[in-house]
Amino acid sequence: MSQKRYASFNTDAIKFLNELAANNNREWFHANKSRYEEQVLDVSLNFIQSMQDPLEEFAPYFTAVPKRMGGSLMRVYRDTRFSKNKTPYKTNIGIQFRHEQAKNVHAPGYYVHIDPEGVFLGVGMWRPESAPLGKIRERISERQKEWLGASTNTRFKRHFSLGGESLTRPPRGYAKDHPLIDDIKRKDFIAVKNMQHSDALHPKFQQKVETAFKAANDYMRFLCKAVEVPF
Repeated sequence: MSQKRYASFNTDAIKFLNELAANNNREWFHANKSRYEEQVLDVSLNFIQSMQDPLEEFAPYFTAVPKRMGGSLMRVYRDTRFSKNKTPYKTNIGIQFRHEQAKNVHAPGYYVHIDPEGVFLGVGMWRPESAPLGKIRERISERQKEWLGASTNTRFKRHFSLGGESLTRPPRGYAKDHPLIDDIKRKDFIAVKNMQHSDALHPKFQQKVETAFKAANDYMRFLCKAVEVPF
C-alpha cells in the first residue's frame, strides 16, 4: 500500500491573501488573477480533493467537491448588494464540507478558514434556520446527557470551543432556570479550533484537520440527529 499523502497550503497563498487585503479592487485582482488561480484556487482544490477519502471514512454523508464553482470552495467574490462593505473580494480561503442533503451554508458542515490574520477550523451549524434551530434546542432539552457527552467530552474540548452568538433571553417555551439554558439560547451551534499559519503550511496540515474533525464526531452526530439527516 502506498504511503498516504497529505495536502497543505504554502507561503504564496498567504502572501496573495495579504496583498489582496491591501489591494481589494477589481483592477488589481484582474491583473493578478493568474496568481490567484495558481496560488490559491488550485492549491485549495487540491486540498479539497485530498479530503475526499478521509471524509468517506469518518463522515460519509459529507462531501468534498473540488469544483471551481458550486463545490466546497467558497467564492472569492463578495455579495455586496446588502452590505455597507463594498470591497469586491473575500480576503480569505473558505472551504466547507457540507452534508450531502445541504441546501445552503446553514446546514451541518466542517469548515477550514485561512486569512491574513490566521487559521481556524469549524464544525457544526452556523445560524440554522428557525425549524432546525428549534429541533436542536428540543433535542438538547430532551437528551441532556447525550448533549453534554457530545459537547463537553475531553477529546472534543481538546480541539474545539463552542462559539457563535446567543439570545439574551430564553427562547419561547424554555424556563430561564433550565439546567442547559445557556446552550438552548444559542443561535449558532458552531465549535472553533484556532490555529496558526504555520499549521496550514505544515506538510501534515491535512492530518491535523482530519484529527480535529474526527474528534467532533459525537458533536456532529448529535446535530445531524436533531435535524434528521444521517451521520
